Amino acid sequence: MAADFIMGRHPVMTALKAHQEANKLFVQADLKADTVRTMVQLAKQQHIIVSSVPKQKLDCLVAGQNHQGVVLAIAAYEYATVDDLFARAEARGEAPYLLMLDGIVDPHNLGSILRTADATGVHGIIIPKRRAVQLTATVAKTSTGAIEHVPVARVTNMVQTAKMLKERGCWLFGTDMEGTDFRQWQAKGPTVVVIGNEGRGITPLLKKTCDEMLTIPMTGHVQSLNASVAAGLVMYRGFTSRRG
Repeated sequence: MAADFIMGRHPVMTALKAHQEANKLFVQADLKADTVRTMVQLAKQQHIIVSSVPKQKLDCLVAGQNHQGVVLAIAAYEYATVDDLFARAEARGEAPYLLMLDGIVDPHNLGSILRTADATGVHGIIIPKRRAVQLTATVAKTSTGAIEHVPVARVTNMVQTAKMLKERGCWLFGTDMEGTDFRQWQAKGPTVVVIGNEGRGITPLLKKTCDEMLTIPMTGHVQSLNASVAAGLVMYRGFTSRRG
C-alpha cells in the first residue's frame, strides 16, 4: 500500500507526469510559480481535483514536513475500470452484481461496504471522482483486507455511467425511504445496487435512472440507517436471492 501523500514540487511533478493514481492536488493559495501552474494544469487534464488551501492546511496534512506549497493525495490502491468489473463477473460465469455509491463521504462507511461486498459476491464498486471518499489508507484499514479483493472503479459522471450500465443490460435498484420492500426483491440477472450519500441520499438525476427503488422497513424511533448498514442489508438480500 502506498503512502497517503506525496509532497514537494519535484516529487509531485514527477508523480503527475507519470500519471500516478491520485485523489486530489492541494496547492497553497498564494503560490504563483510557473511550476505550480503546470502542476495544476496536469492535474486538471487527468481529472484530479485541485484544491487551493492555506499553508496551515498543508502543514496539518503532512504533519509539518516541508511540502513547498504542494501536496498530492494519492490512492492507497489502484482503481479498476467499469470494464474490469464486467470482466470479473464473466470470469466467474455470473451475471454482473455491482454497487454504485453516490457520494459516500465517510471512509469507515466505504471500508465497511467493501467488507460486505466481498462477503456477498459483489463483482465491483463504482464511485464518483468528486465529492466522495476515495481509496485512502483509512478505507483500506477499515476494509480489513477486502480492498484487495473487491475492485473499485472511479467515474467522472455517475448519471452517464448509470445509463451506460443500463445499455449493457443491467437493472438499477436504488435505496430510498419509499419503494418496494427489499425483502421481496429478486436480484437475479445483471444487477446494480445504488446507495446514496449518508445525508441527502441518491441525487435526483441518478434516482431517475433507477429502474426501481427499494426500502428497508423499520420500526422504532430512528427511521434511518447508517449507509454501510443499509448497503449491507440490501447486498445480503441480493446475495440470497441470486443463490436461491
